[in-house]
Amino acid sequence: MTATQNLSDGRLLVALDIDGTLCPDGTNIIPAVTRRAVAEIVAAGHVVVLATGRSLVGVLPLAEALGLDGSWVVASNGAVTARLDRTWPCGYRVESCQALDVAPVLTLARRLCPGVRVAVEEVGWGYHVSELFERAEVNGRQIIVSDDDLCAEPAPRVILSALNATALLMEPVRSLGVTVNPASPSWLDVTPAGLSKASALDAIRSGVGIAPEHTVFVGDGVNDLEAMEWAARSYAMGHAPMVVQDAADQVTGTLAEHGAAMVLRDLLTEPAQRPDVEARALAGAGS
Repeated sequence: MTATQNLSDGRLLVALDIDGTLCPDGTNIIPAVTRRAVAEIVAAGHVVVLATGRSLVGVLPLAEALGLDGSWVVASNGAVTARLDRTWPCGYRVESCQALDVAPVLTLARRLCPGVRVAVEEVGWGYHVSELFERAEVNGRQIIVSDDDLCAEPAPRVILSALNATALLMEPVRSLGVTVNPASPSWLDVTPAGLSKASALDAIRSGVGIAPEHTVFVGDGVNDLEAMEWAARSYAMGHAPMVVQDAADQVTGTLAEHGAAMVLRDLLTEPAQRPDVEARALAGAGS
């Protein structure tokens, strides 16, 4: 992909990964410098969207901490998209939720790796699990259920966790026609076919009327590769694997160096930093 060298007039859609980009994996601790940078981007009239492998319930506290009321979040690697609004009963509305049949995935995983741990996402609540996961591993509540109950309803995301799960299960599960993202050698996220952060982000972009050339993405994981290809300008965190850095247009600082905040502040120093806000102000002055 060729990087966009100069962002022209108009709002930006700035999509941000969470774990490893805004905060350490499995935590909700966003440094103050990053919170301020996000607030400055929002104040400049741009659209910030959190795009993550986390479930929806794991995204919401961070969206609230960043003051993203009125924006969107992409959860479960693109399977779930929600609009945020504090005036709604839950503080959000699910705009899109695509689900897969859990049974074929579970049956194959059990045959190839009998001891695999399984978690099936329940949107806005947590997970039905084969055994309890650590709190840092999954977001929301957990309830242990039988394999029959794990397969009872379609779900947006299935987690498979076991020693060497990626080597043992990734390609066989992918052959079922679903999307498989390896989060680590022992962890696979399984979502419906054809989904990614990119597909969900592009639906948001189209809905809010932002041009494709006004898109930015910052991330650090293998599950960010499609979003980096989608964005007009993509940034990999400095600690990201080389496959991710090679896919990005630019590499920013590490998490410890607040690399995401560096990107956001650089965007605001460009000539098109406050296009719509300034246009509205000028229109008001002339009326």
